[in-house]
Amino acid sequence: MSEASLEPQDVAASRPVVLIITGMSGAGRSTASDTLEDLGWYVIDNLPPAVIGPVAELAAAPGSSVTRLCLVTDVRGREFFADLEGAITELRAWGADVRIVFLEADDDVLVRRFEETRRRHPADTGGGLLSGIAAERRLLADLREQADLIVDTSDDTVHDLRDQIIDLLSGPTRDALQVTVMSFGFKRGTPREADLLFDVRFLPNPHWVEELRPLDGRDPAVREHVMGQGMTGPFLARLEDLLDVTLPGYLAERKRYLTVAIGCTGGKHRSVAIAEHVAQHLSDRTDVGVRLVHRDLGAE
Repeated sequence: MSEASLEPQDVAASRPVVLIITGMSGAGRSTASDTLEDLGWYVIDNLPPAVIGPVAELAAAPGSSVTRLCLVTDVRGREFFADLEGAITELRAWGADVRIVFLEADDDVLVRRFEETRRRHPADTGGGLLSGIAAERRLLADLREQADLIVDTSDDTVHDLRDQIIDLLSGPTRDALQVTVMSFGFKRGTPREADLLFDVRFLPNPHWVEELRPLDGRDPAVREHVMGQGMTGPFLARLEDLLDVTLPGYLAERKRYLTVAIGCTGGKHRSVAIAEHVAQHLSDRTDVGVRLVHRDLGAE
């Protein structure tokens, strides 16, 4: 920041929330930035990290109407991209409320998307598309670790990603923890965006009960079956205690988005019933925003 930077104690309330959109090329940054612009965010694409600080200062200056600032930055910035982590650290030291959203997708999905657009990968130095994708993953590894929210767009259409961004980022933007409770099936892979992951395959599977097989974990009969198992009560009691202890800690550490993933074999019965229960517990007992997602329901 320049010597004329605003003092945190004087203007903290006037500073915009600064959202950094970054991640893999082809993972949907353009869709995300367009969606945020529609939601009223002030969006600047392909911004060199060196000017992030001055732009944030301008947004916080007296008379500015910018309250939510979205900056899209990635390896297109070439040698300037290396300065991004330093710029984020400087913004936070200045007192800004900075969030990092990292978009990613599987390699085969990224390859297909680039082949469809026939565009050159920005990290390809001559070794081909897969080589460029691998190089980009290495460059972004540390930044991914710092992300507040990781969004895997592998299975998303443009409309799916837009809906997901609206769900995640259209709510409160200050001093709030937004928790996504996600059920999934291990046979379709674990969700990359999971912060906390719990395996409920130790519970008896309703799939093997003939009258329950066509139903899912939202159905009262399946829910009663899952909740009636002797191991379910003690498991849920400890899981709820864990969440009650950790959620305030995540918020104190400035984490704004948390994904709690609960998996069973197919993502239809046990994980769905448990996820429904956990989401209700969080809604009833905490002040966090809760979003319930059944990732693999209907995919069987």
